[in-house]
Amino acid sequence: MSGSVQLILFDLDGTLLDTAPDLGAALNAQRSHHGMPPLAQSLIRPVVSHGSPALLNLGFGITPGDARYPGLRRQLLDIYAARLTDETHCFPGIAAVLDRLEREGRRWGVVTNKPGFLTTPLLAAFGLERRAACVVSGDTTARRKPHPDQLLHACELCKAKTAETVYVGDAQRDIQAARAAGMHALVALYGYIGAEENPHDWDADGLLAQPADLLTWLQQYALPASQ
Repeated sequence: MSGSVQLILFDLDGTLLDTAPDLGAALNAQRSHHGMPPLAQSLIRPVVSHGSPALLNLGFGITPGDARYPGLRRQLLDIYAARLTDETHCFPGIAAVLDRLEREGRRWGVVTNKPGFLTTPLLAAFGLERRAACVVSGDTTARRKPHPDQLLHACELCKAKTAETVYVGDAQRDIQAARAAGMHALVALYGYIGAEENPHDWDADGLLAQPADLLTWLQQYALPASQ
């Protein structure tokens, strides 16, 4: 793909915001409620980007097909919603990157598998919802990543071409969704990537060791935003 980059879309957990401390605390609070000891944050952090299915599998050894899953999922999300921003923060460097994108005339948005009732207040707490060109949550479209539907919907909302859009995420499904949508795809290596995962095999256009590397990639591998 070539041409100007007009829209940069970010995954939320593990890419834009470091939500692992609060999600980990919620999972451990839930385990405590069921008489189970806490898990080390180092065990929880790598699975956060894979959402409640991965967290509940880690915490309780269940999958979405288990009869207990719906109830435990609701309980986990309720606990998490009550402490949504206690310890969550922007990844170091993200604020400067967003400021720079806006100064350059590039729009940015958020596409996440997180449900909307959590996404909206979380972004609002950091003043990001009003700045984002679009916010697409996990329940905005019928299918979530790795399907491309959410990314395509984001482009429709912003009236942007997929070939002029970049998606940044920290999970393989993010890259798969971007590829299926015809977008550039970048991996946030600073996110929640497990030791057993190999982002070099994900067919991404670039690997970002830190948020500022996005600006370097835009300068080196893509044309500037149209003036």
